[in-house]
Amino acid sequence: MQDKVIAVTGAAGALGRAVCDKLAGLGASVVGIDLASLTAGGAIVTACGGVDLTNADAVNGAFAKIAKAHGTLDGLVNVAGGFAWETVADGSDETWDRMYRMNVRTALLASKAALPILHRPGGSVVNIGAAASQKADMGMGGYAASKAGVSRLTESLAAELKDAGVRVNAVLPSIIDTATNRKDMPDADFSRWVAPDALADAIAFLLSDAARAVTGALLPVTGRV
Repeated sequence: MQDKVIAVTGAAGALGRAVCDKLAGLGASVVGIDLASLTAGGAIVTACGGVDLTNADAVNGAFAKIAKAHGTLDGLVNVAGGFAWETVADGSDETWDRMYRMNVRTALLASKAALPILHRPGGSVVNIGAAASQKADMGMGGYAASKAGVSRLTESLAAELKDAGVRVNAVLPSIIDTATNRKDMPDADFSRWVAPDALADAIAFLLSDAARAVTGALLPVTGRV
């Protein structure tokens, strides 16, 4: 990671912050991108706050700023996304559309905008999928379907870029140990969940030269769930 320039979407969230901290601790220059306000400092050397990652013009503008500041990117981590639980019978088709926009469209637009400045060979993209994309439980249809879309995007883009020397992989976490999840599931055994720092370790590995022979992988990171 030393001196590599890595962009992280969803940098203001719990996992995004953990990823930024991890990468900065390993010597990377981290570019944070989020809809929320961000300021440079700490783990983030370049901040792109107020960016609607579902809007192509906004995303392209953010990556133009990155190109101006750094010239190139060594890696991109697509953390931005969201979750919704509702049954098909009682839910809304709008939830399915919203899950697509938050989970698939954000990763698609950021990846597409990053491609012109991703280092070739040696660039790397890591997407955040979900273990639920492989087998969905009740109430997780829209979320799981969107995360399955992230998996297919990962595989397709990996095949598209393999001859350019750019790697594309995804991690598939189970429940991530965040304050929001603890509030929503107060009776759960939190020790079985995946700590953001542990997930950040897996992401850092996939970005690193140690994973130089790995592309198109969907890596389960499920703790003891």
